[in-house]
Amino acid sequence: MSVIELYTWGTPNGRKVSIMLEELGLAYNVHPIDISKGEQHQEHFLAISPNNRIPAIIDPEGPDGEPMGLFESGAILIYLAEKTGSDLFPGSGLARVRTLEWLMWQMGGIGPMLGQAHHFMFRPKVDVPYGKKRYHDETNRLYKVMNKRLGEVTYLAGENYSIADIATYPWIARFPRHQVDLNDYPEVKRWFDSIGERPAVEKGMAVPFLN
Repeated sequence: MSVIELYTWGTPNGRKVSIMLEELGLAYNVHPIDISKGEQHQEHFLAISPNNRIPAIIDPEGPDGEPMGLFESGAILIYLAEKTGSDLFPGSGLARVRTLEWLMWQMGGIGPMLGQAHHFMFRPKVDVPYGKKRYHDETNRLYKVMNKRLGEVTYLAGENYSIADIATYPWIARFPRHQVDLNDYPEVKRWFDSIGERPAVEKGMAVPFLN
């Protein structure tokens, strides 16, 4: 299989894809896009990711056998799983539905809400008490949802590790930034500690650098 070109930075969304590539054992080249310097607005990157957000990939062997660019982390996870036939995204049945359900929960809830919590709570340029409270409260609500779910099943989509877990883990790894004590959510902590022991997760979290 050809080498995937990964355009990324050291953020939770970026690390979803590097973890996925490591889990699948796919060869890839890393192209750092330094968002602190505005490199996401450069024309060469916008040609791949018109929404000027990392991550993005180029697959030299897309579905039609031609090179294809793809942006949006959730779409990339689904694409890579289906391209390789990986059971990280089951091909049918209830397991597929649950995986898609919890992946969308991450994309629509955990990512945007924890991202806002980071913005208002971690080294803010301006202290905005309303913003801090609003997004910290919502962060804790989402943790409660997750803790309840993980009290019923081993992983988010059920008894098997999936792209829903891959998508969520890098966000939970930023718990100090959104000021959450994992000990308050023992099922989340159990899940977090278990996934963090996976070699592919450890390698993927170090791309493109540790921070």
